[in-house]
This record gives sequence, structure tokens and C-alpha cells, in this order.
Amino acid sequence: MALLLHVLSALFGLGSWVAINGLWVELPLLVPETPEGWYLPSYLTILIQLANVGPLLVTLLHRFRPGWLPETRVVYAIVCLGVVSCLLVALFWKETGMVGGERHSTALLALAFFLSLVDCTSSVTFLPFMSRLQARYLTSYYTGEGLSGLVPALVALAQGVGVVTCHQDNVTVIGNTNAINTDLVAHYQPANFSPRVFFFLLAGMMLMCLMAFGLLNHLPLARPDRSTKPEPRDTEREPEPDTFQAGHYTWPQATFIFLVLAWVNGLTNAVLPSVQSYSCLPYGSLAYHLSATLGAMANPLACFLAMFLPSRSLRLMLLLTVTGTTIGAYIMGMAVLSPCPWLVHTHTGTALMVLSWTLFTGSLSYVKVMIGVILREEGHSALLLCGAVVQLGSMLGALTMFPLVSVYSLFRSGDPCNSLCLP
Repeated sequence: MALLLHVLSALFGLGSWVAINGLWVELPLLVPETPEGWYLPSYLTILIQLANVGPLLVTLLHRFRPGWLPETRVVYAIVCLGVVSCLLVALFWKETGMVGGERHSTALLALAFFLSLVDCTSSVTFLPFMSRLQARYLTSYYTGEGLSGLVPALVALAQGVGVVTCHQDNVTVIGNTNAINTDLVAHYQPANFSPRVFFFLLAGMMLMCLMAFGLLNHLPLARPDRSTKPEPRDTEREPEPDTFQAGHYTWPQATFIFLVLAWVNGLTNAVLPSVQSYSCLPYGSLAYHLSATLGAMANPLACFLAMFLPSRSLRLMLLLTVTGTTIGAYIMGMAVLSPCPWLVHTHTGTALMVLSWTLFTGSLSYVKVMIGVILREEGHSALLLCGAVVQLGSMLGALTMFPLVSVYSLFRSGDPCNSLCLP
């Protein structure tokens, strides 16, 4: 029975960010078919930040109208919205329209906003719901949340997204001689199946999340595993007098925990992902794909490890945060030096970059689980605030990196087939 609840918790967590993660990994196939081209990621970044109106509204309602918001109904509503939006994206993502005198992917962008609204709002609705179950199931939820990045990446890998082959450019004839261009040209292989099929698969994942939530909410076998303190109904929930009800931590310690939470999510959800291509592509397309795949695998593996080796030590939290930040600083440094980072022509440099992304994601993912377990013991309001801080940290990270990457173009991308650096 406990195993079934762990599986249901993981499937519930899978739906938290699977839609947006899936949209991002599908970009190499969407970009050539949309009027925005490679400006599409910039549009998506803005839409995701606008979608933070969802968690903001939920947080304000919990703060000023406690007990008014029916929590379980909100979860049902946003997951159903996610299922419908994925289905509509699959059917209409190619539809365009005129906006401001220019052609835009109106259907894709509008539905991307609703997908962002679903995923952003999940941070302040899914986590508080998990406070109704025992703390051991929270790690399973975080494992599922990690899988929300890994599963779409694996599906995209099977689809053949972003697979590059390097071919010699055509021979140019000048007079009676052939001038051979020695540069290699990157060619993206055609996908094994279309984006429509991919988005239908995303809808299926969201549907599994919906079914898992329904079972967790109504299944009789889940009742013995509820928290020992009975949960009031949503409409009867009393306002909690203090965020940290259990009193295990002082307010300076609580402040430290939330600052670490914001910092870690800012790095993992916005700052470093925005420069991943700049840090990896100079070492080749293999380094880029291995970094993305192994980094995505490190997230759920770290959450799975936390199930067997749980820790609430603030010293360990600080140590892992400093370690992850240091590794992140190395990754950022290589992105700044792109297209000629350190050890660019060596296997050592490639291996070091792949290992850096794996350790960076794994260490900070473990920190997220540590904080989630700590706040789970402190009550419903602490988990609600946890979700709000996650979104705040991610938003600040995105707003910091967007002008640096997309407006001022401070980073230069490497060529997966040709090195621009001297050996």
C-alpha cells in the first residue's frame, strides 16, 4: 500500500512542470516552423513570468482570505487546464495571426501562457496538498517533479530533437579551379515523430497526474497515511497564526532556509539553464546532449537518494549550497568565455563540463528536498510560502538573465561543428 502511495505521489509531482519542460525541449522542432524563429524562447520567457500572476493570486488569497479558496478544487482545475491546453497545442500550434502588423504564432503563444499558468500555480497548490500526507511521501513528490524534466527530455531524445550531423560544405568553383570550403555545416536530422505526437504524449502525462491526484484525494487506502493531525476541509481551514508552527527553528534560521530556497531555485530554474548552450556547445554537440540528459537524470536521482538518506542539517544544507554555487560559477565562467572556454579542445574539458552540470543539478536538487521536508513539518502555511518563494527566486533569476542574454547579447554561442579557437 505504501509503495502505491509513493508511486501516486511521484505521478502527481510529474505533472508539476512537465508541460513547460516539454515545450522547452521541443523548441528545436518548433523554431523553424514559427514566424518568431529563435526569438521564440524570449517570448516564452516573458510569458512564463507573466504567468506568475497565478501563484501570486493564490498566495494573496491564502493570506487575506484564509479558508476561502477551495484547495483541492483549484488543483483539479489547473491540472484539467493543463490537459486541455496540451491537447490544443498539439492541434493548433502551427496556427498564426497578425498582431501589430506582424505575423505571430498566436495559438502557440496563448496556449503557452496557460501551460505556464498551470505549472507556476502548481508550486503553491501541489505542495500544500502534500502536507495532508506523511512527510515520507514528499520526497516521492519531489522525485516526480524531477522526472517532469527527465521524461520529456527522454521522449525528445527518442524523437531525435536536436541531433546534429556535420557535413562538408559544397565545393565552390572559381574559374578553372575548385576552391574547397573546409568548414563543416551543421545539419539537424528530421524527427522520428512530429511535435503533434509529442504534445499528445504530454497531455497523457498530465492526465496521469490528474488520475494520481484523484486517487490520493479519495482512495480509502490513503486515509491511514494521512498526517496524524486531521486536516480540516478547505472551506473550514482556520488561519494559521504562524508560518513555523512546530517551533523547531528560530526566525533567523527560517530566514536562512527561505533565502537558500530562493537562491537555489533561481540558479537551477533560470540563471544556469539560460546559459547551458553557451557553456556546452563549444565542447561539441555530444557534450551539450550529455549535460542536458545527465543533469535531468541527476534531479530525480537526488530526490530518490533523499528518501533513504534524509537530512535536516542546516550545516549540510549550507555546504551543498556553497558546493553547487561554486560549480555553477564554473559553468557560468565557461559560458562567459564561449566560444573559447578553458580546455575547449580536450576530452578533459568535455568530461569536466558534463560532470559539472550533473553535480550542480544533483547537489542543489538534494537541497530542495531537504527544505521541502523541513517545511512539511512546519505546517500547511510553510509549504504554501515555500511554493511562493520558489516562484519568486525563479522569477528574479529569469528577469536578471533575460536582458543579459536576449537584449545585450553578452554571451556568444559556440559552433557544434567548427571551432573558432586556436588549438
